[in-house]
Amino acid sequence: MISSRFVLKRLLLLVPVLVGVASLVFSILHLSPGDPALTIAGERASEEFVKQVEESLGLNDPIWVQYGRFIADAAQFQFGESFIIQRNTTVREVLVNKLPVTLELAIYGQLIGVFLGIPLGILSAVKQDSITDHLTRIGALAGISVPIFWSGPLLILLFAQVLGVLPTSGRISVLYNVEAIRVTGLVTVDTLIAGEWDMFVSAVRHMILPASVIGVYSMALISRMMRSSMLEVIRQDYIRTARAKGQGAKITVLKHGFRNAMIPVITVIGIQFGGLLGGAVLTETVFAIGGIGTLLVEAIKVGDYPIVQGTVLTFAFLFTLVNLGVDITYSILDPRIEQ
Repeated sequence: MISSRFVLKRLLLLVPVLVGVASLVFSILHLSPGDPALTIAGERASEEFVKQVEESLGLNDPIWVQYGRFIADAAQFQFGESFIIQRNTTVREVLVNKLPVTLELAIYGQLIGVFLGIPLGILSAVKQDSITDHLTRIGALAGISVPIFWSGPLLILLFAQVLGVLPTSGRISVLYNVEAIRVTGLVTVDTLIAGEWDMFVSAVRHMILPASVIGVYSMALISRMMRSSMLEVIRQDYIRTARAKGQGAKITVLKHGFRNAMIPVITVIGIQFGGLLGGAVLTETVFAIGGIGTLLVEAIKVGDYPIVQGTVLTFAFLFTLVNLGVDITYSILDPRIEQ
């Protein structure tokens, strides 16, 4: 049983991390070339108008005043309005629209990787140096080696162009209006809640290819880590003792070995999922899914500083939550870690 003290301690440790990230973002953006006021006003704007913009944004205040205001606004998740990508739209509203896209893609991609990678890793470890082990290791190596910008178009070519069974891009067919039934922003979940089965099937079909691209890469890393961890565990004395007492191989591996072998694997899963929440830019680009990763790249290109700040801090917050989940999972698998 997880103690509330352990969870509270981990939550308090998140505060300095987020403050540090916010400070770093503030410093980088203020040291980077370019004038935000000039970007908003336009290159042909008069000097007086640029100064008015600076005053309205507080850019002419001392740096420590700007920093204090930024930290206070960040604590309330207030980053102002986008002045290039979506003018007169708050950063919070932009992120609310974009984050579910990446979140949905990350969840399904990671689920594919976990449900394929863990069993393959266990099978490969139990049948070490067999044909099954060699095939699994070759498949994992291929999954890691093949870049997404190559595997994505290949899947599109095979399943969309040649076989014609799956769509090439987007989140759902253009025939459907998802905004009318929006609840969570996750298309597959919203259509399921609304009971729109045709829309749900369309959303699932659109999600298969991009989630599979991410899932194959994730599966490769997870299976390799699971194999290495399981090999180390099954060679321990307590595993030999259980087998010597007549316990079956499957029960020994699943009951005594699996929990201990999962600890390093959980770390890999957490890092992968946190990275995906930051935006699977290549996958989003190949399959024309405009998520938070694509938004961040575009904001950096055009110099939309409020979007950059809000996106990076959102990513940092989500990553720290994932790390918290990893720590809690550690303590469930091995209660000694909590102590």
